[in-house]
Amino acid sequence: MAQPFNSIYTHRMVRAAVCVPSLRVADPAFNLERTLALARRASDANAVVALFPELGISAYSNEDLFHQEALLDAVRLALEELVRQSESLTPVLMVGAPLQFDARLFNCAVVIYRGRVLGLVPKSFLPNYREFYEKRQFTSGRDAVSREVLFLGQKVPFGNDLVFTAENVADFRFHVELCEDVWTPIPPSTYAALAGATILANLSASNIITGKAEYRRSLCAAQSGRCVAAYLYSAAGPGESTTDLAWDGHALIYENNELLAEAERFAGREQIITADIDLERLAQDRMRLTSFGDSAADCLDRVRAMRRVPFLFNVPAGDVPLQRTVARFPYVPSDSQKRDQRCYECYNIQVHGLIKRLSSTGIQKLVIGISGGLDSTQALLVAARTMDRMNLPRTNVLAYTMPGFATSDLTKDNAHRLMNSLGVSAAEIDIRPACRQMFADIGHPFAKGEPVYDVTFENVQAGERTSHLFRLANLHNALVLGTGDLSELALGWMTYGVGDHMSHYNVNVSVPKTLIQHLIRWVISSGQFDAMTSATLQAILDTEISPELVPHADGDSTRPAQKTAEKIGPYDLQDFNLYYITRWGFRPSKVAFLAAHAWGDKDRGVWPDLFPVDKRVAYDLATIRKWMEVFLYRFFQISQFKRSAIPNGPKVGSGGSLSPRGDWRAPSDSEATAWLEELRTHVPGPE
Repeated sequence: MAQPFNSIYTHRMVRAAVCVPSLRVADPAFNLERTLALARRASDANAVVALFPELGISAYSNEDLFHQEALLDAVRLALEELVRQSESLTPVLMVGAPLQFDARLFNCAVVIYRGRVLGLVPKSFLPNYREFYEKRQFTSGRDAVSREVLFLGQKVPFGNDLVFTAENVADFRFHVELCEDVWTPIPPSTYAALAGATILANLSASNIITGKAEYRRSLCAAQSGRCVAAYLYSAAGPGESTTDLAWDGHALIYENNELLAEAERFAGREQIITADIDLERLAQDRMRLTSFGDSAADCLDRVRAMRRVPFLFNVPAGDVPLQRTVARFPYVPSDSQKRDQRCYECYNIQVHGLIKRLSSTGIQKLVIGISGGLDSTQALLVAARTMDRMNLPRTNVLAYTMPGFATSDLTKDNAHRLMNSLGVSAAEIDIRPACRQMFADIGHPFAKGEPVYDVTFENVQAGERTSHLFRLANLHNALVLGTGDLSELALGWMTYGVGDHMSHYNVNVSVPKTLIQHLIRWVISSGQFDAMTSATLQAILDTEISPELVPHADGDSTRPAQKTAEKIGPYDLQDFNLYYITRWGFRPSKVAFLAAHAWGDKDRGVWPDLFPVDKRVAYDLATIRKWMEVFLYRFFQISQFKRSAIPNGPKVGSGGSLSPRGDWRAPSDSEATAWLEELRTHVPGPE
């Protein structure tokens, strides 16, 4: 049966749970009861895995009681009941217990699913320093004799080399290690990740001392990042002995260095945390990171020695809505501190890229067209700061506003105010006479007074502006500074060879429209320029995005006649589509699913604090689907030839660029059919 659209399991995502039960020392029956209670909560949450602390069935702090047969017998009875009860539970359970094999005692993780023990994983690295002396009671799994043991009447794989693989769920492969294993230079989970495990789980006890929690976080984050995996961590909580130690019940879920969920420490009660893990995103990243595959090749013998433990997973039926946080603006962090850092870096990457280009050419002047819109504004800010850094006068920036047949008074005034406030060399060139000559030369109806505002009418204006800029650059020994942004490049929203497409160097080429808006807001909020400049920048932000190439039918020149969003959709959505389709290669249906979660409710989630309240909107699934169709067709089928011939410009973000010399190399004559059909087939649309 096909999974519903509104389920994470339809989109190669899974839910993981990490549990911290309240325990009693040396009371397996009680600990079983609490383990089952949290396991049922994980099941109700539709989780695929539920991780519990190290030695949680017996409690960790038993010390020499671990050598008492009565305790070991009680542990086995508890595990037997847990296996029986697991038949009706959704997740794979990973619980900790002391188990005896080959006349040795091992600190084990017991992996249980639907009435079956899938495997037993003994702890590999036993701490024997400071407060832990596990070698007094346990044997390291590295010294185990058997690779398969008889347990509860079943032959069960035994070892730290097990990769548990759900054969019917793409990329759902997990590995289990215990506490100290991840504190070593090369944790067992590293080899498991290289062998394909996407979820790495750690059953830990880990007492708490001051400063240790932050080290745990950094350790788990780093391991998840290095292994391009999810990392689940559960530490012992309420009920462990406090004879000499204390416990904080720290539970963590990371995905590729990003914290997804964290338990409350010192809660004094049992807890469960859940997070949705994007298995496809991990697989996509591994596929792109050639160094990840090279690392596997360097450890080929060890990686090939990992044992695969196959099983079939019963995927939860029905809707399982996403719980994960999905940013509305993937190029712009919502956290103000991270956003400020991102904006600072992007802005300075642009400046330093331009400094290098001017220095290498020996040219000290720039020519730039200023429309009073967002892109030329950001480029002019970069140009002004570049002159400051090079100890050159800002008058070396030759800025021109070039009004045409549809230029509004609003944008022209903004352009003049911006140029004047920044102290650059400002001028105005009316391109209409040159355009009229062109219309007459080519026989366009507008030359005869007919109100024909077709694509030729628009592109003649774009072409004349660019022609003027390049000849001005020749005249003044200057470089033409480009203004077109990444979003326009993705959608082909530019005239080939002229307009925003062509320049000598383009500082905005890998900056999406939504990031440019936030960069300008950041420039204002951080006081990069004077108050007059900031006021003008705010006026530009408040102006409707428009190409201003077609005049108002009623002759109104006070405001732009065209609205870009009516033609190509809201940049909020199109930048979202651009990020997930180019950066991660996701199917359109998954991108629509994520967009519906991020944009479906304007009151859900966190908005960047500089984003105006009156511009906070929501988009329903029908709207998301409509504009994604536009994106897919324009991006994959009709605009690649423009991206194959773009000027140089610096890459500014991990979201990538569309330079044919860098992040994006694609044929100019491909079809969009596969993407459009996937969208139309799998995303609910109008009846």
